Amino acid sequence: MTLAAGVTATAIAPAANGAQTKIKAIAFDGFPIIDPRPVFARAEEIFPGQGSELSNAWRIRQFEYTWLRSLGGRYVDFWQVTEAALVFAAKSLKIELSAGQRDHLMQTYLELKAWPDVAPALQQLRDAGIRMAFLSNLTDAMLDAAVRNSGLEGFFEGHLSTDKVSAFKPDSRAYQMGVDAFGLRKEQIAFAAFAGWDAAGAKWFGYPTFWVNRLNAPLEELDAVPDGIGASLGDLVKFVLA
Repeated sequence: MTLAAGVTATAIAPAANGAQTKIKAIAFDGFPIIDPRPVFARAEEIFPGQGSELSNAWRIRQFEYTWLRSLGGRYVDFWQVTEAALVFAAKSLKIELSAGQRDHLMQTYLELKAWPDVAPALQQLRDAGIRMAFLSNLTDAMLDAAVRNSGLEGFFEGHLSTDKVSAFKPDSRAYQMGVDAFGLRKEQIAFAAFAGWDAAGAKWFGYPTFWVNRLNAPLEELDAVPDGIGASLGDLVKFVLA
């Protein structure tokens, strides 16, 4: 995965001073926790010299398909979306993708582990009494695999996969799952985003939002600025516990 050129990730104080102290739970997108880079490293391994281009096209189409399916009312789970996006990306780049290569790349999603800074940050949050759950486009099986691979059992409440509402983020039905599951008000639930568009979507919904901007990407031009931005989960901890 190539790093996007953009702003340096820095913590931003929330506009409403004291709002952080009310946070009782965190809804996490999958990728502030799960490191996706092995997927794209595998693509380069299978297609030397073409892996980066394939990965970029795959990732773009992956999320375009989630949005199109939500808008069109034709939901299928993220695993199916991801596989379809891979097939399309390969075709668009005229890369011969065998069934075995496709399956090998897809399997990598079930081998992913957490970023190195995750376990100590989650421990701090749990010690502080913060409830946590994934609120993600990923399927339960994909999330379960990452938790198991990383030894993170016990940190998270039940997964809030978009499969439960058949609508991908940034549909408000997806973000509403956090309110319903935690039984808390929006302002008591921080949303931890990996992608800038997801941070914007969570802000539109009304969550106090922290963008874990691990890739140093620029802010999206969507008239929604996160309440905090940082490069690591440690920055999220500071935001929530300040």
